Amino acid sequence: MLSQIVRPMVQTQLRLLANSRATRSTLVSTVAQWLGFLGVRAQVSHLYAESGKIHITLTVDKPEACDPCDWQQILENLGASANGNHQGAPVSAAQITDHQRRQMQRLLAYLIQVGTPEEQPHWDAIQPQLELMGFDEDMMLGVRSALKVPQCLEDLVDGMEPDVAAIALPKAVNLAMLDRQINPSEDQALIALLNAMKQ
Repeated sequence: MLSQIVRPMVQTQLRLLANSRATRSTLVSTVAQWLGFLGVRAQVSHLYAESGKIHITLTVDKPEACDPCDWQQILENLGASANGNHQGAPVSAAQITDHQRRQMQRLLAYLIQVGTPEEQPHWDAIQPQLELMGFDEDMMLGVRSALKVPQCLEDLVDGMEPDVAAIALPKAVNLAMLDRQINPSEDQALIALLNAMKQ
């Protein structure tokens, strides 16, 4: 199941990178996800510890799922941003409207609800996990609010734009994998997101 999700997600993220005006900062946030994805060949060329942190330098070859034209565009964008051009907001922030953000918050709340269907989600236990996943305060408040009412998967993915599904999918996978297993309802939600990406 995860291999079916991960390869198209990498391909979609690469397409988003190719069209980004903030390729360098967007790539930095994406590389951490790539390490676990199938089809990405990454090699650590330098690793050292300093000031309580581990510093890693990676060399990333063109992923199998990447279109050669997209890969070339990413390289050109990186070259331009190294010269101080094409600065701007990351793709994920730039492409989400308020409506799309609420849609994503409700979808993430749905995944939390179906992750523990036999009991009501406890926010005090969920909030620290969302913080560790990098959710901002506004996103967490929206998820908390959406947890108060039952969510319907069909309504949540109906009309979802492929780029929004691509941004939501990594967060959804992280939520589904919190307990190190994916139940049938979580699996159905991930497949629905994957199908939304392909539209």
